[in-house]
Amino acid sequence: MSSIKVLKNFLAITRHKSVAAAAREIGLTAAALGQQIQQLENDIGLELFDRTKRSLTLNRYGQDLIESITEIVAHYESLGSSFKSELSGSIVLGALVSTLMGAFGQTVNELKQLYPELDIKLIAGLSSNFLDQVIDGSLDAAIVTESPYALPQHVQWTELYTEPMVLIYPNLKNRNKKVSDLRPENLPFIRFERNTWTGHLVDQTIRANKLIIKEGMELNSVEAIIELVRQGLGYSIVPKLANIAWSQDRQLIIQNLPGKAIFRKVGLLERKKHSRQNITQVIKQHFPSQTAK
Repeated sequence: MSSIKVLKNFLAITRHKSVAAAAREIGLTAAALGQQIQQLENDIGLELFDRTKRSLTLNRYGQDLIESITEIVAHYESLGSSFKSELSGSIVLGALVSTLMGAFGQTVNELKQLYPELDIKLIAGLSSNFLDQVIDGSLDAAIVTESPYALPQHVQWTELYTEPMVLIYPNLKNRNKKVSDLRPENLPFIRFERNTWTGHLVDQTIRANKLIIKEGMELNSVEAIIELVRQGLGYSIVPKLANIAWSQDRQLIIQNLPGKAIFRKVGLLERKKHSRQNITQVIKQHFPSQTAK
């Protein structure tokens, strides 16, 4: 019967969608990895891949077995974890850069102090990209905003904290422009990229508050948008990040929305069963229900 190592190698192929790429990660030759997969198929009694001379494609049997094999590997890797008094090992987390500037950034530091044997590897990116990486197992979990779409059944999202969406525009002091020129209605609107999860939330905020905007630039970085507004190039709607000294920023004016308050919800995205659930559970417990102030 195939070993846990072979099952892990099967999952590596499903993540990379390539035997050669998976072999490089594992440290085997493509031929040796191919032989392992053939042995796994012989043990199971099913072909898991459709083969041609140049490609290897996961078939419906292979697709159906991904979740079961993931559970087997997760159960094996969690053996003994309930007997350990402290968290140890490693976890690979996706994280929006803005969450590291928000409440989650401080949490990473606190977890490292509480559990010195815990290795937290962070990968920056966008929420929509992280979903695919969590599903295929290349990420153990990710800190993302709430999805505007329904999530697959084998994935779950747990809210950690919320951040109010606020209006930001340039401070009028020490500007070589007329006061009327720097009023929000006279400035271009700098928006977060529309097809991202935060971009959908910005659109929701505009509609809920019946705001009339003059379109300007579009970016996928909250921190870049804040800097452009500081420079007087426009105004924007952004989440009020926890670890920015908003009240001390002399280049920005921060205002609550004129109508309905909208909050960005930030949470932990993970598969319902995976090998690092003891760590993600601690992360979730670390966050009392809170709102950025």
